[in-house]
Amino acid sequence: MTEASHAKAGSGSGTITTNDGTQIYYKDWGTGQPVVFHHGWPLSSDDWDAQMLFFLSKGYRVIAHDRRGHGRSSQTDTGNEMDTYAADVTALVAHLDLKNAIHVGHSTGGGEVARYVAQYGSGGRVAKAVLIGAVPPIMLKTAANPGGLPIEVFDGFRSALTTNRAQFFRDVPAGPFYGFNRPGATVSEGVVDNWWRQGMMGGAKAHYDCIKAFSETDFTEEIDVPVLVMHGDDDQIVPIADSALLAIKLLKKGELKVYKGLPHGMATTHADVINADLLAFFQA
Repeated sequence: MTEASHAKAGSGSGTITTNDGTQIYYKDWGTGQPVVFHHGWPLSSDDWDAQMLFFLSKGYRVIAHDRRGHGRSSQTDTGNEMDTYAADVTALVAHLDLKNAIHVGHSTGGGEVARYVAQYGSGGRVAKAVLIGAVPPIMLKTAANPGGLPIEVFDGFRSALTTNRAQFFRDVPAGPFYGFNRPGATVSEGVVDNWWRQGMMGGAKAHYDCIKAFSETDFTEEIDVPVLVMHGDDDQIVPIADSALLAIKLLKKGELKVYKGLPHGMATTHADVINADLLAFFQA
């Protein structure tokens, strides 16, 4: 990595247009080593506010994009699957000329990171990766993955989305996503409202398609860079036994951190804990 690459200033925000005409919205703040954040379903780059501000203050260049069909990006009716998501990231990385970057993905975004790093991460583009509450290696129950979730779970997601997306996008954050359904939980209505706001910004077709993308994609791919796997053991959205505990066995240079009692959305509810551990991994 050259000093020139480290010093390149962020542009604030903007959009790129992919080969199929999709506009991808992104934020690009600061200078220093790039850290690229990949959000979960059905959210947007805004879900990383606590991390973007923290790592900007630590001297990093922080980048986050709205996946196609999500947030302020085009409400696409095609390309809502992992190969295209990874190709979109590649287009963004090339546009911003990112080298020696650290890619951090939450949930579906963790799948996007795994696919991007495996397929496009060579040539000095990627230094490290982080998977937080992430979907790899595969969520769906199959003969080869007997501990996965049955297809009926994801069919339920699709049914709830088509029946009343607005209510579904209220129920998820108010309940299992942040563990607000647990006894004694301190519920933040602002956090629930922000999840709903982000979800409703995106396109219903893309969100519907993405359920298949995050649940049925097989991410058992070879990743050569150091990877930190972070997972709460009370994750009700992506259960740890069939995600992080399996993913770590497939990684050549993997490190696993398990967070007792923490929920799927722990990067929001426990940002101080997660940010400190991310920083330590970045600096190692």
